[in-house]
Amino acid sequence: MRIRPISPERLVTELADRLAAQADTAPPGRLRVGVDGPGAARPEELAAALVDPLRARGRPVLHVRAENFLRPASVRLEHGRRNPDAYYEGWTDEAGLRREVLDPAGPGGSGRLLPSLWDATADRASRAAYVELPPGGVVLLSGPLLLGGGLPLDVTVHLLLSPAALHRRTDADEQWTLPAFDRYAAEVAPASFADVVVRVDDPRHPALVEYAAPA
Repeated sequence: MRIRPISPERLVTELADRLAAQADTAPPGRLRVGVDGPGAARPEELAAALVDPLRARGRPVLHVRAENFLRPASVRLEHGRRNPDAYYEGWTDEAGLRREVLDPAGPGGSGRLLPSLWDATADRASRAAYVELPPGGVVLLSGPLLLGGGLPLDVTVHLLLSPAALHRRTDADEQWTLPAFDRYAAEVAPASFADVVVRVDDPRHPALVEYAAPA
């Protein structure tokens, strides 16, 4: 294993190059990319930063945030507003993500995707319009706890924080989620299988975790 320091700008360039190239060789359809990490790692910012570079490489792009696919409050908060087990096991509507985003973006899919399903603030359907993503396009799905649950993703990017950095960089009103990320690391171990792992203890100085190819 090698830890390769990289600038934030170079990270975006290398990822955009890799995703654009992989979209060329993917099965017919669209490339489905998961950018996974806790809120403190800001996965939505990395996904957003990839949009324009991918478009510059000729790839239509749709960025979908998992926070727009939460379950209704009656389900999500059944065990209280700050229950880490409920947060870990059932906040995100994974069935909705499959149905409205990932399956239509997959091989043989229609390409008709819904960028937002639920408005968690108003606790009602978001009423978003469907978006047509042509073949060869890229879907960037960003959010926490995305890996290990069977979501059909073609490329996975995991933003890795040490326990100390995660605790330090998590906002005070989100500290209650930390046990969920402890479970995620222990039960899923996303850094052990994600296609791209980026250490982001200091967001100004990320580093790629690279594994040697088998002999």
